[in-house]
Amino acid sequence: MKMIKAIIRPERLEFVKKALENEGTYGMTVLDVTGRGDQKGITLQYRGRIMVIDLIPKVQIEIVIRDNDEERIIQVIADAARTGKMGDGRIFVLPVERSIRVRTGEVET
Repeated sequence: MKMIKAIIRPERLEFVKKALENEGTYGMTVLDVTGRGDQKGITLQYRGRIMVIDLIPKVQIEIVIRDNDEERIIQVIADAARTGKMGDGRIFVLPVERSIRVRTGEVET
């Protein structure tokens, strides 16, 4: 199994959720996060002053999938999250040794 962590723009979350649903993937954890990457923040003008915001609000989606679904799910997320502008996000893939369902104790490896 693999865990996919995708950090994306908040406004793209609904597009990603819908695309994953169309692929039959429903279970996910969604977290509000802040961070910065190559764009190093943004500059805004507020009340005549320049403000530098170096931690940008993002959304992190965590999904655990079977190994053979990895490339397909990565492509679905990337296509749905892409705007073509800097700050679209990043996708990470991590190994998952096992998963235990709390209610039943069922173990999946």
